[in-house]
Amino acid sequence: MRLSLYEFRTGAETIGGNRVVYDVARDRASFGAAAVEGHALVWQLDGSEEDAEGALLSHPIRLDPYAAWIVRCDRVDFPKGGVAYLHTHPGPGIRYLLHGELEIRTGGRSTFHGPGGAWFESGPEPVYAAASQHLETAFVRVLVLPAEWAGRRTIRYVDPAAEDKPKLQRATVFFDHPLRLR
Repeated sequence: MRLSLYEFRTGAETIGGNRVVYDVARDRASFGAAAVEGHALVWQLDGSEEDAEGALLSHPIRLDPYAAWIVRCDRVDFPKGGVAYLHTHPGPGIRYLLHGELEIRTGGRSTFHGPGGAWFESGPEPVYAAASQHLETAFVRVLVLPAEWAGRRTIRYVDPAAEDKPKLQRATVFFDHPLRLR
């Protein structure tokens, strides 16, 4: 399987399938068939093992075709200087930075993202995120999760003590949608 993110500055229309469409101006997301006038993001999950031509970012993922899966689309907002302590998630996903600046530390390296930056997180690999000290920061993401995670918070802190630290970031879940692989 491959999860790919496409960006369309002047609008997009999808005909259905395993696609998430995010309307940047209206801060709305939908699954399957959708039409957006203006800036749109489209995540597509398909059976291809080849790189996705024209994608902003594309990454292979492994899913058990006999297990039940969901696709979650949500948005995470950080205040100035907000952090997401070292954590994991139960599934992979691609994120897109809407505004602000974000440092991502994972796998022994740091990357910095500005507006329009996209990155992949595997899920089980621990990640630390630090937002700009000077700008409010937000990203939108699509995660592929085991179905038992529907409606549940997916962040799991590596250090259990982090669970008790103040969390300044805010997640807004647009939807959890069942995924059809067969």
